[in-house]
Formats: sequence, structure tokens, C-alpha cells
Amino acid sequence: MSEPKNPLSTISSAVITRRAGLSALLASVVALGFLFEPAMAQDKTSVKVGIMSGEDEDVWRVVAQEAAKRGLTVEPVVFNDYTQPNEALERGEIDANAFQHGPYLENQIEQHGYHIVVAGYTAIWPIGLYSKKHAKTAELPEGATIGVPNDPSNEGRALLLLQTEGIIKLKDGTGILATIADIEESPNKVEIKELDAGIVGRSIDDLDAAVVNTDWALKAGLTPENRIAQEAVADNPYRNFIAVKAESENEPWVKKLVESYQNDAVKAEFDRVYKGTGLSAY
Repeated sequence: MSEPKNPLSTISSAVITRRAGLSALLASVVALGFLFEPAMAQDKTSVKVGIMSGEDEDVWRVVAQEAAKRGLTVEPVVFNDYTQPNEALERGEIDANAFQHGPYLENQIEQHGYHIVVAGYTAIWPIGLYSKKHAKTAELPEGATIGVPNDPSNEGRALLLLQTEGIIKLKDGTGILATIADIEESPNKVEIKELDAGIVGRSIDDLDAAVVNTDWALKAGLTPENRIAQEAVADNPYRNFIAVKAESENEPWVKKLVESYQNDAVKAEFDRVYKGTGLSAY
């Protein structure tokens, strides 16, 4: 007569069998994880970068060539309106942009809630006071008409330059977002005209002088010979940069993109194109 089976032994065997099956299943899942991990971690190999039309198009052609050496395809997307590159970046239509300085981005984030951060610096274009009628600021007549850009960050920048040159005096405590309402006095009673950044340089013939961003000055045919004053470069907050979405900041392609700009080949093209009106700032 056989001994009765131990029910505990039967349960233990079942548990062991189930555990073995579960271990095999987990091993399969882990194996699949290792199998698919490289594909999931794969970095971008092609990116779209928003830039402004004009001379920077030549610079970014060289950036694209440098990026190709690093296994990254860069497609510059050209814009004609300063408000568009950040809108496109926030919507995911482009992967990065390179056209703005810190005060401008801060203002845009405050207005629109963009999730955009600095990835790496590129260059600075010291804003200048240009004139075709007067050779120096001391020659500006009483009641002179001076054009300034009307967007918040660049208008403040322009007014600070005019204050540095003694043309106006701003209220105490006025910062980089100054407006004409912050002008406390003007010894020569100059008239300040607020114009679109892209128009102010082209309006130079109708003005005694105009504060113009370098890129727009070049498009308007203005040269360093027409420049009668320029802001200081040292400790300047207006360095331009490559910007990306905050969620992309630490992705490997971002580092490759920044390296593709910050090198001797791009600097040489930048210097050729801008003829000393802009300076590398990284």
C-alpha cells in the first residue's frame, strides 16, 4: 500500500514550477528590453534650426557642414519676423533656433510662457547709432529726430545707448526694458521715433540718426562708417545663442549642434560675412 501524498509537497512543487515560469518570463522581458534599448535611446540625426534671413544664412551653411562631420544633419529654416522662431520652436515645428539674446527671450517667456532655454552662445552684434547726416553725436542738432526699434528688449537697449552718449537721461532705476515713457530729460530736446526693428535702418534718410541692430543695419546698406556710436561689448547681456526646448536641453544632439557652431571654420565665415560688425561670443 503506497503512502499518501503529502499535500504540502504538492503545493511546494506547484509554487516552484510557477516561480520557474515567472523567472523565465522575466528573463524574456529583460532580454527584449536589452534588444530594444539601443533603438529607444537612439539620438536625433537630423534637426531643423530656425534662423533669420540675411547674412546668417551663409554662416549656417558652414554650421551645417560642420554638423555633418559630427553625424548630424542640420536644416536651417529661415524666418523674416522675430516673433516666429520661438513660436515654431514651442510648437515643435523646429528643433532649435539661433537669432535672439537673453532680454528678448526673457520678455517672450513672460508674455507667452515658452519653455525655451539657452543651449550655447553664438555671437554678439553691438547695437549702434547710425547717421548719414552727422559724423558724431555732438553734431546732432537741437530737436533731432532719432529712430529706435519698438520691440521691448531692443528699445530699452537703444535708449540705454542714447543715455550713455548723453543724448537723453532715463529715470533712476530704469533697466534694459526702458521705454520712451522712462525718458526724464533730453538736453537737446530730441524726438524719439519708435519703428519696427526691420524698418528703422531703412528709414535713415528721413531721420537725423537711428539706433539699429547690426543685422538690420547691413540689410539697410549701413556700414561702420555710418556708425557714430556703439554700445560697449564687455559684460554685455545681449549675446545671442542657440535655444532649444527645455525638455531637449540634455539630449546629445544639442551638444553636437553647439559644437558645430563654436569652431574656427564657422568663426572664419562669420567674420567674412559680418566684416567686424559682429563678434563671436562663446
